[in-house]
Amino acid sequence: MRKRSHRPRAVLTVAVAAALGVAGCDAVGGDSPAPSHTARPSPKPTPLWDRSPGSVAAVGDSITRGFDACDVLSDCPEASWATGASPEVDSLAVRLLGRARAAERSWNYAVTGARMADLPGQIARAVRQKPQLVTVMMGANDACRATPSAMTPVSAFRADFEDSLRTLRKALPKAQVFVASVPNLKRLWSEGRASPMGKQVWKLGICPSMLGDADALDSLASERRDTVQQRVEDYNKVLEEVCAEDKRCRHDGGAVYDHRFGTAQLSRWDYFHPSVNGQARLAEIAYRTVTAERP
Repeated sequence: MRKRSHRPRAVLTVAVAAALGVAGCDAVGGDSPAPSHTARPSPKPTPLWDRSPGSVAAVGDSITRGFDACDVLSDCPEASWATGASPEVDSLAVRLLGRARAAERSWNYAVTGARMADLPGQIARAVRQKPQLVTVMMGANDACRATPSAMTPVSAFRADFEDSLRTLRKALPKAQVFVASVPNLKRLWSEGRASPMGKQVWKLGICPSMLGDADALDSLASERRDTVQQRVEDYNKVLEEVCAEDKRCRHDGGAVYDHRFGTAQLSRWDYFHPSVNGQARLAEIAYRTVTAERP
């Protein structure tokens, strides 16, 4: 009997081995050209937050107007932390845009004495300029009422803030928002009550719910101040929560509330509002938040 030839099987084995060898090279990136249908890497998506916006509009209350920063019982918008031109402050707008552009591309719609109920109207005026960044510092006057019982309810505070952001989004879907926390009013009382002149000015009606009877330390006075302080903390929680629901909104994370304003950073006329030095510190906080890679 003739033996069967093994040559066909050998040929087949070599062919399979060769095919597997080619496949193995392709799998680890051999010299073979890539298939013509291979997709190119997609470009990185544009981030929602622009750390160098081209224009700034400010809304808020007396702090953003620079009240008592330059002269007694008067606004000083040139010293505003948000949009002021003062070289001593280096406002947020100046830091972002440069001094020349800030003069043309920043606007201050804040009003001394304003409360959160006034914010929707301020926003409606601000959006006409089509700013790329809107700064919000509001809430101190909602707590600074004649008595604690007259403070703005937290639910109304929230509703007005939400309404403000809806107005902004309807007009400017891509505008960015920086939200500052409400300052620590009790700490301002503690710092300012060391000044006899400051306490005299407080009697004119500056934040009576917190600053009234400044030297009183009895249980009723302490309870009053604690009630106001709790309301400030409730407002700050609202600001943070509502802002977090908007992808183009950044809250300062409580940086303004936590900042320990010393006497040099408080107005020498009322020891409550920020001085020029204090306004500069607020500008620093805002700039850090706006330009941070992440919130």
